[in-house]
Amino acid sequence: MKSFTYERVETPAAATAAFAKTKGARFIAGGTNLLDLMKLEIETPSHLIDVSRLALAKIEPTDDGGLRIGAMVRNTDLAADARVRRDYGLLSRALVAGASGQLRNKATTAGNLLQRTRCPYFYDPNMPCNKRKPGSGCAAIGGFSRLHAVVGGSDACIATHPSDMVVAMRALDAWVETVDVAGKTRSVPVADFYRAPGTTPHLDTVLAPGELITAVTLPKPVGGTHIYQKVRDRASYAFALISVAAIVQKDGSGRVALGGVGYKPWRVEAADAELPRGAKAVTAKLLAGAKPSHENAYKLPLVERTLAGVLAQARG
Repeated sequence: MKSFTYERVETPAAATAAFAKTKGARFIAGGTNLLDLMKLEIETPSHLIDVSRLALAKIEPTDDGGLRIGAMVRNTDLAADARVRRDYGLLSRALVAGASGQLRNKATTAGNLLQRTRCPYFYDPNMPCNKRKPGSGCAAIGGFSRLHAVVGGSDACIATHPSDMVVAMRALDAWVETVDVAGKTRSVPVADFYRAPGTTPHLDTVLAPGELITAVTLPKPVGGTHIYQKVRDRASYAFALISVAAIVQKDGSGRVALGGVGYKPWRVEAADAELPRGAKAVTAKLLAGAKPSHENAYKLPLVERTLAGVLAQARG
């Protein structure tokens, strides 16, 4: 790990101001991903700005009947919140399916949004990786690609997004609130928050340098049966091979998002309309244009079979 300086800030304004005055700065809160990356020198910030004490750890109702989740809300607290469990069960279930209890106690809502891919080539500094070192190549393409994306990839990167929480947030149509170094705030749909890899896979999100996540907002509850089904190599503490986040209404309509298949939580609104026709029709829309390798082609039938099980469970 390379040396760095450190400071703790008390307000979002102080955080963005500190970022603006220090080249190579990074925000840190729970540190459950960033510290690992620093140990491997994949991330080498010159200065860490500790935002963990910001007053952004509340979960509050919004005027339109939704819920506003502060950026510093811990994953454990969010999963256990009575309003989340009652009205956004999909989110609670996805959070509990992610990581270990110890990690959920430290991980924050904002940090979960920003965690980086678990592609093994990204974590191996001896291997080429355009996401870690732009222009160096992609060892996953033509390499061991069992865990990689089948949709949304590019000739430069086929890494997947690792979060469970964000898959649920995508199905719930969440928005991300931010403030930039000039004090300007904005709200971005989770649907538009992640960049397609294209030729610049090192840029994961649409955040500008120094732009700080302050909250995530959920629209008012939509009811229905909420199911999050995660398929992984072992029963606990493993990232998803694929995951299915579904909200199913009594009339068979609903919405579906997938994890483990693309660079972001994968949802195709046109696929939602196919829900009454069953898993095969929905999967065909969701994974239209998929480009699997021989090693990860199993994900296509796995999505369909998992979704079929989810829909059967929803019907009771």
